[in-house]
Amino acid sequence: MPQNTQNTKESIIKAVELYLAKWKFILLCLIIAVGIAYVKVRYSTFEYQANATIKIKEDENSQKLSEISSLQNYGLFSNNFTNVTDEIEIIKSRSIISQVVQDLNLNISYYVSGKVKEEEVYLNPPVNINFFVEDSIINHINTNLYIKIISSEKFEMSTTNTMKVLEFDSGVTTSHNFGEKVTSSFGDFILTPNTNTYGSTPGSLVEIHIRPVHSVVESYLGKIKLASDPTSNVVKLSLTEANKEKARLILNKLIEKYNEDVINDKEQIVKATSDFINNRLNVVSNELEQVDFTAENLQKNNRLTALSSQANIFLESEKINEEKIINTSNQIQLIDYMSDHLSENNSNSDLLPPDVGIADSDVSQITKIHNELVLKRNRILKNSSEKNPVVINLNNEIMALKANLQQSLSNIRSANKITLDNLNQEDSRIRGQIYSAPGKERQFRDIKRQQDIKESLYLYLLEKREETAITLGMSSPNAKIIDYAYTLDSPISPKPKVIYLAAILLGLLVPFSVIYTRDLLNNTIQDKDDVLKAVSAPFIGDIPKSNTKSKLIKKIDYSPKAEAFRIIRTNAHFLLQDIETECKTIFVTSTTSQEGKSHTSINLASSFSFSEKKTLIVETDIRVPRVNDYLNIKGDVGLTNYISDKSLKVEDVTIKVKDNPFLDVIPSGAIPPNPAELLMSDRLKHLFDTVKKKYDYIIVDTAAVGLVTDTLLISKFADMFIYVVSANNIDKRQLHIAQTMYTEKRLPNMAVLLNGTLHKRGYGYGYGNNPNRKKKWYQFK
Repeated sequence: MPQNTQNTKESIIKAVELYLAKWKFILLCLIIAVGIAYVKVRYSTFEYQANATIKIKEDENSQKLSEISSLQNYGLFSNNFTNVTDEIEIIKSRSIISQVVQDLNLNISYYVSGKVKEEEVYLNPPVNINFFVEDSIINHINTNLYIKIISSEKFEMSTTNTMKVLEFDSGVTTSHNFGEKVTSSFGDFILTPNTNTYGSTPGSLVEIHIRPVHSVVESYLGKIKLASDPTSNVVKLSLTEANKEKARLILNKLIEKYNEDVINDKEQIVKATSDFINNRLNVVSNELEQVDFTAENLQKNNRLTALSSQANIFLESEKINEEKIINTSNQIQLIDYMSDHLSENNSNSDLLPPDVGIADSDVSQITKIHNELVLKRNRILKNSSEKNPVVINLNNEIMALKANLQQSLSNIRSANKITLDNLNQEDSRIRGQIYSAPGKERQFRDIKRQQDIKESLYLYLLEKREETAITLGMSSPNAKIIDYAYTLDSPISPKPKVIYLAAILLGLLVPFSVIYTRDLLNNTIQDKDDVLKAVSAPFIGDIPKSNTKSKLIKKIDYSPKAEAFRIIRTNAHFLLQDIETECKTIFVTSTTSQEGKSHTSINLASSFSFSEKKTLIVETDIRVPRVNDYLNIKGDVGLTNYISDKSLKVEDVTIKVKDNPFLDVIPSGAIPPNPAELLMSDRLKHLFDTVKKKYDYIIVDTAAVGLVTDTLLISKFADMFIYVVSANNIDKRQLHIAQTMYTEKRLPNMAVLLNGTLHKRGYGYGYGNNPNRKKKWYQFK
């Protein structure tokens, strides 16, 4: 296997071991995250989405003149807003939503306190509140009422949230009967019960929230969503609410109010036409009455009663000519009416009658486009102002259309006037030929002609009024409902599956991130690989961290620590096999204190002694001695006393270890003021020369080489140095001292030992453990 692949595999295994070692922490975080998700799902208010679909209708006859269409594409008359976009803004306008809120009483909400959370009851609340004050006052109230139902006839009320406690404050809570008039700071009202509904049983707690209409409208402006495709007239409406039925009713009511608003706009046009026709009918009726009265007087004064017998004298050509004169005169009269109406109504918000009988298609088309622009302008002004660029553009278009219409009427009237003059000349010519007709008869015929003109115009206006009256009740809504509002059965929030999945991911991500970050920032020695990367000296072994309170190994001991010291004993014997002397001297040192030098020295010496090798422990760390505490011996006289008092012999400072005939100890003795100078004494050489003749192994506990020079002063007496490195304690950067000692050979025959490691997989230590011991359920191989 290539080296890179092997290193990658080892890195993966090491990472897996890192996370498996912290499985309890990971499981705890996972349980906490799932618990938080459970609480959120249980106590959150579920939100449901209602959807509806409508189609905005288009007027198939609303075709603009080519000149007007071209004009709108340039300058101030440019308009980039589509019809659907404008209608969406109207549907979401404050005026329409305000009507929905007031019609459905959305500013008054009823909540029933359940075992887990409060639930809103909309259609059948346990109680109903009815105010005596005006609606304008109710629409601005902002308060809460807390009701406790005592029985089917009585209830208790409070304006504070003290009703949820068992003991009620009599100074805040008041008792009333259902149907009784209740006086409050915001007006008088009565409460009526709805029996056999949710929350109507005695002891139930009901909250009534009353909010200003404008604040409720503001909330629904953001909650109601409308979407459409740019290439389609279909609009999709959606609303999210905690109450399914409430959301459905709101959307249906919104569509209903929008259609009512459109119908009102269309009826305004019809009403404007009707008013115009009625005004003209009054004028024509008066004129016709005057003409009839004049004809009647003429007939009476001149005794013209047999006019029918004289009809043969009129030529057929005169009849045709008179019919043309009548039609032309009607057109001129209608044009004058329309011109007067335009002059009297200069406002951009006034509508024009779309069809009054003027025989010109351009006039009808311009009038229709004018009314569409006026309606569009008025609808935009409901949610905007006169300074809106769209409104300004529409005003300019309306003024241009009026000017165009006035000019067209003037041109048509001039043309009809010329035609009428020609017809009158023709009529004069024909009447001149009837020279034999009496002058009185001609006078009567003139009056008769005027009578026919007025009568024809009067009948025409009557017909138009009837058509307008029929149209007034036949206006169709602008929005075709494709799908009435419906509510999805499953809530859109919170979604339990998504929340639990997110909780599991978060419950795993947090501990993994913490472990990874901690491992990334941890610069201490962790295992053998870290030691070998920093120090090139031979690795003699590692000592696992013990879970027991005992610091010393025993003769019969199958613990991982005992096995580790047996391995180190064997490795030390192997490294010392080239030493020719019978007694082997092993020095134990470290970089700093608290790395386990004394612990290693004593247990290694014990391990040699258990193999019936005569072993001596020499405590040369005379600054901070620890051997006495480990072995529980009294070492008042020791190494320092032997060096400073030449009368003392080695036997005088040597102590036998209890229950171990093969192990002796020379303690450090009294702590001197000059330890370094004391260790340079020749008495120390005499000591080692003496004890080497009596023992097989001498284990020397020395001071830390990274702190003092004591160990370097006596390193010449060592056959081997064991450099102890404490796992999870010493910084990797401090191991440069050990590497320096090894490369410069300042510590003879140096080997590295790792102390306090964690072994949790593989065969590990303790191979000889009790085979009947069972692995616990949570332990991994």
